[in-house]
Amino acid sequence: MAQFSAKDIKTLRDQTGAGMLDCKAAVEATGGDLEKARVWLREHGIAKAGKRMDRATGNGVIEAYLHRTGDYPPQNGTLLELNCESDFVAKGDDFRLLAKEIALHIAAAAPRWISRDDVPPDIIEAEKDIYMNKAVEEGKPEAAIAKIVSGQVEGFYKENCLLDQPYVRDPKTTVGDLIKEHIGKLQENITVRRFSRFNIKEA
Repeated sequence: MAQFSAKDIKTLRDQTGAGMLDCKAAVEATGGDLEKARVWLREHGIAKAGKRMDRATGNGVIEAYLHRTGDYPPQNGTLLELNCESDFVAKGDDFRLLAKEIALHIAAAAPRWISRDDVPPDIIEAEKDIYMNKAVEEGKPEAAIAKIVSGQVEGFYKENCLLDQPYVRDPKTTVGDLIKEHIGKLQENITVRRFSRFNIKEA
């Protein structure tokens, strides 16, 4: 049986910011393997988040990010409204850092919508028509076209919807999962209400 100590639990807490009891459960569940324990915490944080995602979010912050290149004036920036349930969480460092990270991500990844539910149906239909016509022109088997189109629509969501995009600092994690991790960690629902992105060189 794997051995672990209180020091391992404290190390995990320092690395993740999770609660002491959650860290103890993670270390016990993974036999003292701290790398697996971090994954365990992340997965359970996302699972816990689902129970809180219908709660109202009446507090939060407005976060601004300006991207600078050397001494040149900023030409790319973001304004983001990130909401939570209480002013206590809104004032906390973890929530403020999350807002900064999402604003930075938006500046870099240029999402067009927050979630796939926000994409107008006519745009999705137009995309499907493009993918279908391309598949037909390329001579793809008729039985496979629907699956091909579905896969390309998923790719469209991942490219254009903030919550579906791979997080720029860790492409294995989506922005949606990053938010869910913080919901589990902070014990409150967190939502992106709106954002605006500005870039001098883009139309």
